[in-house]
Amino acid sequence: MFNGSCCCGAVRFTLSRAPSMMGTCHCTRCRKVGASALVFVERDAFTLVAGADTIVTYKPEPPYRYNRCFCAQCGTSLGEPTSTSASFPIAANCFDDDLSIANGFHMFVSDKPAWYDICDAAPQFPENPPA
Repeated sequence: MFNGSCCCGAVRFTLSRAPSMMGTCHCTRCRKVGASALVFVERDAFTLVAGADTIVTYKPEPPYRYNRCFCAQCGTSLGEPTSTSASFPIAANCFDDDLSIANGFHMFVSDKPAWYDICDAAPQFPENPPA
């Protein structure tokens, strides 16, 4: 069992099995919302324990299409815990427990700022990885 929460603890969740993968997004949007390291979880393994009424959703304008959720009290970027998809991203920084998972890829490397050096050997993609 893996536990996760926002900074103030209002939003809490559990994950009954390890995430399927971790990726780092370098797009300007993910950097600005503070959630560039994302883990992908399966809906049937994810349980929102507390704070459903505290989660606010940012719905982006095109060309972006993925909603991003935040704690309304402390502003922690959560990923997409309200998604109805079978698999969805959660911000890796929200986990209280060590996930013991390594970064599997970097995406939107074309948007990466010059001041950031990628320091692992994970595959890099200019935009979204191929399906």
